[in-house]
Amino acid sequence: MTSLEPHSLPVHWAQQRRSVCVWFCAAVWFCAAVLFSVPGANAQDALRGRQPDAFVNRQRAVENEARRQYEQQFGASPRGQFDFGGWYNLNFFLFDDGVESSRTLRRHDLRIWGRASLGGGAHEFYARGRISLIDFNAGDAFDRNEDDIDGMNLERGIYQFDLAKYARAYDGRDIEGNLGVQVGRDLVELGHGLALSLVMDHAAVTVTRGDFEIKALAGKTVGSSRDVDLSRIVKRTRRTFIGGQARYLGWERHRPFAYVLWQRDRNRQRVVRFGRDYEFDSFYLGAGSRGELADRLSYNVEAVFETGRRASQNAFGPKSEIEAWAVEAEVAYLFEGPKLARVSAQYLFGSGDSNRTQSPVNTAGGLQRDRRDTGFVGFGFRETGLSFAPRIANLHLGRVGGSLRPWPDDANLRHLEVGTDWYLYYKNRRDGAVSDPTADRRSGYLGWEMDYYANWRVSADMAYTVRLGAFFPGQAFSDRTTRTFMLLGVIWSF
Repeated sequence: MTSLEPHSLPVHWAQQRRSVCVWFCAAVWFCAAVLFSVPGANAQDALRGRQPDAFVNRQRAVENEARRQYEQQFGASPRGQFDFGGWYNLNFFLFDDGVESSRTLRRHDLRIWGRASLGGGAHEFYARGRISLIDFNAGDAFDRNEDDIDGMNLERGIYQFDLAKYARAYDGRDIEGNLGVQVGRDLVELGHGLALSLVMDHAAVTVTRGDFEIKALAGKTVGSSRDVDLSRIVKRTRRTFIGGQARYLGWERHRPFAYVLWQRDRNRQRVVRFGRDYEFDSFYLGAGSRGELADRLSYNVEAVFETGRRASQNAFGPKSEIEAWAVEAEVAYLFEGPKLARVSAQYLFGSGDSNRTQSPVNTAGGLQRDRRDTGFVGFGFRETGLSFAPRIANLHLGRVGGSLRPWPDDANLRHLEVGTDWYLYYKNRRDGAVSDPTADRRSGYLGWEMDYYANWRVSADMAYTVRLGAFFPGQAFSDRTTRTFMLLGVIWSF
């Protein structure tokens, strides 16, 4: 019997077998890459129907403005021991996102809140629920779900304890310093919110002693919130945060601070990708100050250094070491007089990485071939324009703006505020990506934008807002068609 052992095969047979093995392995690798790989940022948003960063940033900016109007205009009445109320928002959006020339959205938000204050304010309980109706025109929704009801959701739910108020109410004495405790779901910020400005379930302890205020916190993301990495599929967002902040109170006109923050990725993959690791663990060291440079001239400055480790696009390569930065500086001048005229200028910076050619934050489509990641990925928030609304990553942003109340003596129009903001956008690394995937050219000039707005409190329980924006894309975009944005909104308090 002829032996079939390898050593007995003819030489050309062995070469053919090696060729077959090579081609077979190549075919297996190709199939695995097709079946299990993750496409780039553009394809991800289209295939999974994820809302892009600009859309989410606009929604948060609008929500912040509605909350600010409610708290400043409608929530100024004296608080009783028990209180409740709510407000209803109707917002109409018409915008161009660079993919669809026109998208139309009507969003209805109903919020109901209740508050209990016991022991002279020593114990405070607050809860707020929200239910939303999101109504897109046919074909305009990002996830093809044109009509959706979101909620009822617990938007805020906290308990607060104040030791100074407790001692005053129960012992009849004033103590030196103070101790405050907050537990529950609320907006949590460190510094001015450049690295962390996030609604989370958390516990925080704040101690005030002498000229110092020390804050320590631990928390985790709300499971239904959107993860910072859009290229992964998770059922519930799971990230944990531990941090601390020190603020100096000894100067009359300045409030300097410094903070540290650890973030750990606890997400569990809903879909396991072959050879894919999405881990992103980060550490932030920040410092800054807020105060007055002169009478009526205020300032705000903050700088953040980010380090840590995160997975790269090369699924089988080592994790990348993070070395990234973000900076904010803002000055504002308030003029004298009843018109409350105000002008301001701002600079925002988030470092980028030239090797991140498809996404500045995602793992898939992100860092390509470098073990050093210089792209800043934070969990903070800043308004960066109505139409373009980019994430603070691989970005230089300059803004000038102003606002005033033009008719302070008119009984009907005295609460009308009008204003404008003008933005200029550049990349930090011209070869790197920004959060808008339509910026598809390797150019540093992203463009400029002009925004206009009007807020009008008509009565004690009704207010209107109008916002208009136009973004003029620069050389970083193949399609340089002007993008417009319009918002009409109403808020009714009860």
